Amino acid sequence: MSGNMHDLALDLRDVGKVFKKKRNEYAHALTSVTLEMRRGECIGILGPNGSGKSTLVRVISTLTTQDTGSVHIFGHDAVKHPKTVQRYMNRVSVEASFFKKMSSLENLLFGAKLYGVPDSESRPRIKDILESVGFDYKRIGDPMEHLSRGMQQKIALARALLTSPVLMLLDEPTTGLDPRSKKDVQALIRRIRADHDSSILLCTHDMDEAEQLCDRIGILLNGELVVLDTVQGLKEHYQKDGVLPSLEEVFMAATGSTLEEAEFAGELDDEPVAQGV
Repeated sequence: MSGNMHDLALDLRDVGKVFKKKRNEYAHALTSVTLEMRRGECIGILGPNGSGKSTLVRVISTLTTQDTGSVHIFGHDAVKHPKTVQRYMNRVSVEASFFKKMSSLENLLFGAKLYGVPDSESRPRIKDILESVGFDYKRIGDPMEHLSRGMQQKIALARALLTSPVLMLLDEPTTGLDPRSKKDVQALIRRIRADHDSSILLCTHDMDEAEQLCDRIGILLNGELVVLDTVQGLKEHYQKDGVLPSLEEVFMAATGSTLEEAEFAGELDDEPVAQGV
């Protein structure tokens, strides 16, 4: 283990997760995943649907318990002390859940209360946070079901920020957003790091997004973390004849296929609903 465990925001050791699909048929969603994230670091995880990205996030956030290995958040065992580690982090998924009939403001106040943040503290911060992500504050009273996908995703990020997490788990935060909303969200991720020194795990399909935002990038394929390094390190490792490849070419070299081909060939769901074994 490199350094003191408490210097690490995230420490995964040989994490495995198996789901039962049918009688005597099992799917390995994660296989021996080992990963260290330093405090203040942003790590990107690239991989197609079915690679295990969302399962990885669910294990770290204690929504799912791994079958093998260990997960430590700032030195705390996530299985033994789930309530403790939950206070350190927040998760933003591609399909953020809301009370659709309630307004953005009501959803944000409710989300803050769940983490013990009172209205008197959260109300002043909500306007600042929403304006920082380019949300039209005049629509704060609109029911969530009347907002666009991009606006809902900005509310999801604002809800996470209200709790001042030191570890943010971002699962496809910009998937399906229009170009302007995507840039707003990416800019917010940069500000989160700069202003709060947050540690960020970013699962994404977007190679450019990963390259722009992340200190290191891992490639997850069929539940296995096949490589993890800086962008420069990855490109140097897979260079040919002194020519540095693109991140897309790195992905092809590491996995034997393009992201689109891996996406098409993937057999596992990212969110298995079968019982773990």
